[in-house]
Amino acid sequence: MPEIVLLSGPNLDLLGVRSPEIYGTATLEEIVAATSERASAAGFTLRHRQSNFEGELIEAVHGARESAAGLIINAGALTHSSWALSDALAIFTGPKIEVHLSNPAAREPFRHLSTLAPVVNGSLAGLGVLGYLLAVDAVVALLGSV
Repeated sequence: MPEIVLLSGPNLDLLGVRSPEIYGTATLEEIVAATSERASAAGFTLRHRQSNFEGELIEAVHGARESAAGLIINAGALTHSSWALSDALAIFTGPKIEVHLSNPAAREPFRHLSTLAPVVNGSLAGLGVLGYLLAVDAVVALLGSV
């Protein structure tokens, strides 16, 4: 089965306990399970990687070039600062969807910039866990599998 890679950035390993009023109460494991189930229903496998380190996420994007049909990323705060991650994503040729549980545009001004937006096919923000499920649907649709 074709593969979708899901990348989770810094502090997302603390979902469920970190600022639940902003990010909700779902844990990262619950989000990954729901996203994996959605991908499986569409005929895809899902491989997840979480890291609190920018370089590890860049390496994961590089590795995805060899195996993945599409990529979903919630880069956390790196979204607003990592031009290196943006450069890595620009090289990945499959569909790329940026996801955020909260709506960065409705938060602090520094969160309004996404260094990833110019190199992804689309962004889903402020929809909580639903954003991840819709990101799977978007990757599948962009691959022409629907």
